[in-house]
Amino acid sequence: MRAKPLVPREQAQQDVEDALAYYMVEGAEVAAFGFIDALEQAYANISRHPATGSPRYAHQLNLPGLRSWPLTHYPYLVFYVERSDHVDVWRALQARRDIPALMLDLEDF
Repeated sequence: MRAKPLVPREQAQQDVEDALAYYMVEGAEVAAFGFIDALEQAYANISRHPATGSPRYAHQLNLPGLRSWPLTHYPYLVFYVERSDHVDVWRALQARRDIPALMLDLEDF
């Protein structure tokens, strides 16, 4: 199967920027770089195999097609929907947060 391009939404990009800012403020530059590596690895996996993400939150939130993929060694989940020609990345959220509340807050989903 051919890899699909990933198209992160503005909110997903903001989530990543917020996570990096947190690591930098905490003086954890190594963790910030590791986060970037883990995110790139997750994006590569999602791009090649989008159907393998967990549909758990799709059922919980009644958002058909929503999938999530965990980052390795970081408590973050990437939320996305596979489209015919790309992967639509919705969010990159810290897994310990109230995921349903954060996802239902989004008006254009």
